[in-house]
Parts: sequence; structure tokens; C-alpha cells
Amino acid sequence: MASFLSFTGVVASVWIVSGIYIASRFYPNYSHSKQFCSELGAFGSPTQKLSPAINNYPLGVLFVLFGYYLIDLPSAPLPTAVIGAMVIIHGICTWVCGYFPMDADPYTATPSKSCKIHTWSGLIMLVSFIVAPLVVTFSSDYSFALRSVSALSVVGCVYFSYKLANALEQKTVPGLYQRLSYGCQIIWLFIYSLFVVAQ
Repeated sequence: MASFLSFTGVVASVWIVSGIYIASRFYPNYSHSKQFCSELGAFGSPTQKLSPAINNYPLGVLFVLFGYYLIDLPSAPLPTAVIGAMVIIHGICTWVCGYFPMDADPYTATPSKSCKIHTWSGLIMLVSFIVAPLVVTFSSDYSFALRSVSALSVVGCVYFSYKLANALEQKTVPGLYQRLSYGCQIIWLFIYSLFVVAQ
């Protein structure tokens, strides 16, 4: 069981990319550069039910299992337990984002209650995977290489989040910058998960 749990982080990293791609194939004229990932599960979208079923719900399980594995590791240093807690929080918020869809129009001036919950959960997801690599960056329990990758992940995520905010304001390509921002976090999770598996 422990060996299966150790791979859940790796599986989640691959799953999220595959799941978004598969769901987008059932959404006519979906644009990965102009539309948010969450628009796949938005109110009234062609994939409103499909997207959370193949993305949010199974991914939430994988994140929670991996976080639990990190916390439960024997003799694990405190930073590892903190990272595990962040991964669990990320997983729970992934479920919340799936259960509470965003509005069909991401630019609406009066978002619904569901959209507000979705947005706040998404923000917590973002922060959780900024905190986790920051813990690695400033912890001497990890190698210099992993600490460097973690620092680059945070810098990349923050930079592309800034670009995302500008793109959203200008209504250009927010989907592209969302994917680049979250991509930095998922690449970090994949590399960190491989590190854990190799231990």
C-alpha cells in the first residue's frame, strides 16, 4: 500500500494534463490559450459534468493520498509533513472547485455564489503549491538541486500569475498564462514526487 501511495503524486501530475486534454476534446472550439481550465466544468458548458468527473474528483483523491503518504512517512522531517498538509489542502480545494462550478462567463461583473466559492478555492490551491515548494527551498533537509528547482517553480508561478492577471484584464490569453503558472507547480510536484519515490 505504501509503495502505491508513493506514486500518487507522479500519477496526479500526469493525470491533470491528460484529463484537461481529454475533456477539451468534448468541448467544441475550446481554446486552451483563451479559456480557463475551469471553463470545462463551468455552468452550461458541454463538459460541465464530464470535466469534474475525470479531473477534479479523481485528482482530489490522488492529492489527498499523496499528502497523507508524506505526513505518514516514518522519521520524515517536519518540512515534509508541512508539504503533505499543503498537498492535502490542494486536494480538498480541487474537490471544492469541481463541486462548485464557475460561471460560464469568466468576465461577469456579478459572479454567482458558486463561482465565488470556486474562485476562493482556486486561490487557496495556488497558495498551497507556492507554500510547499517554498518549504523545500528554505529547508536544509533537501538537496541543493531540489531546492533550486523549487525556487524556480515559485518564481515561474508568480511571474505567470502576474501575466495572467494582465491577460484577464485585457481579455487576451488568460488560459495560456494560467496553464504556464499552474504548469510550474505541476512540474514541481512531479519532480518532488520522483524525489520521494527514489528515497
